[in-house]
Amino acid sequence: MQPNPTIHHHGAINGVTGSCHQLMLAPDASLLIDCGLFQGNDAAPRGGPDELAIGFDISTARALLVTHVHIDHVGRIPWLLAAGFKGPILCSEPSARLLPLVLEDAFKLSLSRQTEAVENYLKLIDERLIAIPYNQWHSVHQNARIRLQRAGHILGSAYIECEVQEANTENRKPNTKTIVFSGDLGAPHAPLLNPPQPPEHCDTLVIESTYGDRQHQQRDTRRQRLEAVIQRALQDQGTVLIPAFSIGRTQELLYELEEIIHQRGHQHAADGLPWNELPVILDSPLASRFTRVYRDLEHFWPQEARQRIAAGRKPLAFEQRITVDDHADHQRMVQHLADTHRPAIVIAASGMCTGGRIVNYLKAMLGDPRHNVLFVGYQAAGTPGRDIQTHGPKGGYVKLDGERHTIRAGIETLGGYSAHADQTGLIEFVTGMAHWPEQIRIVHGDSGAKRTLAGELWRRYEEKGRAVEIEVPVGD
Repeated sequence: MQPNPTIHHHGAINGVTGSCHQLMLAPDASLLIDCGLFQGNDAAPRGGPDELAIGFDISTARALLVTHVHIDHVGRIPWLLAAGFKGPILCSEPSARLLPLVLEDAFKLSLSRQTEAVENYLKLIDERLIAIPYNQWHSVHQNARIRLQRAGHILGSAYIECEVQEANTENRKPNTKTIVFSGDLGAPHAPLLNPPQPPEHCDTLVIESTYGDRQHQQRDTRRQRLEAVIQRALQDQGTVLIPAFSIGRTQELLYELEEIIHQRGHQHAADGLPWNELPVILDSPLASRFTRVYRDLEHFWPQEARQRIAAGRKPLAFEQRITVDDHADHQRMVQHLADTHRPAIVIAASGMCTGGRIVNYLKAMLGDPRHNVLFVGYQAAGTPGRDIQTHGPKGGYVKLDGERHTIRAGIETLGGYSAHADQTGLIEFVTGMAHWPEQIRIVHGDSGAKRTLAGELWRRYEEKGRAVEIEVPVGD
C-alpha cells in the first residue's frame, strides 16, 4: 500500500464545473467522487476536444460517490457507464430520489430519440444506486469506508468522509487516514436546508472555492431584498425573468415568494395588481418534477419549513403558482407575456441561460425595457448569463442560439442567493474542525478565488503556528 492515498483530479481544476476526483485505495482499487459536466469556458483536462468523454483510466474504479445531483457533478455519468464502469453509485437518500430525474434529462439530451436506450440506461442506474443514510459509515473496500454528512448546498447534498487504512511498512500496523471531499458546501439562511457542520478532523481536505475570494451580501435579509427588487421591476408593467437551476434555487425561490405573497396579501405589487393575484410561473418540466420530489422529502426539511406545512400552507405549491409543462403551452406563455402588460414572475432554467426555456423568454423580451431579468445565481465565464449580466447594464448585446440580441430590459443581480458557502463559510469549515487538516487541496473555483482562499487559509494556520500543505491542483 502507498504511504499516503493518492488523489487524481479529472475536473473542477480549471474552473467551477466538471467535478470529478479519484481516490486511490490500492494499485488496483479506487473511488470516484462525482463525474460532472464541463460548462462555459471550463475545459476538459489535458485540453481534450470532447467535454463529455471519460479521458482517464476507470479500470480500478470500484464505486462512484455522488456529493449532490447538480449537472456539473453528475452530468458525465452516462459517458462513465458507456466507458464500462461497473461499480455501484452511492449517494444520500434524497439524492437517490433526485439523481434518476437528472440523468434521465442528460440521457435524453445525449441519446435524442433513442427511447429504448434511455430506458436501458435508467434501469441500469436504478440497479446501481445505493442510498446511504447521513452520518452512518459504509464499507466500500476491504481497507476503506465512507460517511456522508449534510453539506447544506441543495437537498441531499453531502460532503464525504473517507477513512482509508494503510499498511505501515515499518511496523506493519494499520494506519488510518481520513480524506474529506467537500463537494459543494452551502451557506446559512437557506430556507429548506441547515448549514453544514464541519467534521471532527481529517488528514487531507479537498475543498471547493467557488466564492473563495468574496463574501455574500446579507443572506438574512435576502427575502426582503427580493421583494423590493420585484416591486420595482413590476412597476414597469412587464415580466420579471429569473433564470434558475431546476434543483435547489428554484425551490428556494418558490418558498420565499410564497412567504412574500402570504405576508403582503392584498397589498399592491404593481399598479392595480395585488400580490396575491401576481402569477408566479414555473416554466420548466424538470424543475416541476424536482419540486414534487422536494415536497415528498419534506421530512428532510428544517423545522421552520415543516411548521409552515403543519399550519396548512403550501410553500412550494401555493395558489398563485402556475406550472407550464407542455411545449406548446410554453410557446403561448412566452408570446402572451411579451405582448401584454400584465405583470408576472417567470422562473425557468437554465440558471446560466445556456439552454432551456429561459432562452425563448430572453429572445422575446430582452429588447423591451418593460421587462427585467433578475439573476440570483453565479454566472460562469463564457455563458450567456455572464454576458447579459456584464453587458446588459451598458446597453450591450448577447448572442443566443447564434443570434445577436440587443439588451434593453432591466438587469438586476441579487446577492445572497448563492447555494455556495462564501469565503468565511469555507474558512470556518476548516477551522471549525477539532483537528485541522495537514493537507488541503483547493478545487472548483476560478484561479483568483483559489489563490485568495489559499492565502487566507495560510494566514489562519500561521496565526495558530500550525503546519499545512496547501495545493491548487492543475490536473494529472
